[in-house]
Amino acid sequence: MTHDIADSIAGVRERIVEACERASRDPSAVQLVAVSKGHPVKAIREAYSAGMRVFGENYAQELSAKASELSDLQDIRWRFIGHLQRNKIKLIEGARASIDTVDTAKLAQAISARAVGNAIDVELLLQVNVGGEAQKSGCAPDEVAGLVDTVRALPNLTLRGLMTVAPDLDDVEATRPVFAQLRELAEANGLQELSMGMTHDLEQAVAEGATMLRIGTAIFGPRP
Repeated sequence: MTHDIADSIAGVRERIVEACERASRDPSAVQLVAVSKGHPVKAIREAYSAGMRVFGENYAQELSAKASELSDLQDIRWRFIGHLQRNKIKLIEGARASIDTVDTAKLAQAISARAVGNAIDVELLLQVNVGGEAQKSGCAPDEVAGLVDTVRALPNLTLRGLMTVAPDLDDVEATRPVFAQLRELAEANGLQELSMGMTHDLEQAVAEGATMLRIGTAIFGPRP
């Protein structure tokens, strides 16, 4: 049986509406980011036809290739959500992507330098490793304030908010303290955007204030 991406998007949006109702939130305040890593351009076009406009990619080279191939879709927007090496920044400049995984001053400085050289502005989120997991990227919660100050002082960067990946727990409700801590960090630093929540924990993320949900499997199905 073929996977119907349009139906899947409708199902995810329904989950978001229901989660927002339970949390007394406006669904329009929660942006859906379709995580298309590992999926073909054909699937992205199908999602676009079903109303999706914002797509997330994890690998610089893959993002660059897809953005080039989909350049006819003028209102498509890209968010880079993977670990970014400084020598790969140039690969994603053509996509004009938001970079949602900045976790060091050196990376922010490198992005700023490239942005100044190309006379462009780049939107950023800071990735925070709230759960303190060794295998995950992100700055520590106690490093956020200093990194926020550093980024705000750099030219051609616009800091929008914070991003985290919650631990993969058997009890999905146990992710809520992680999401709550990210929200508190954002509030303490005057930041608006909270990118948190994926296919399995979007309801918990919405309950704790997520403004962006990164959804892959529930939209595109398993990666081929």
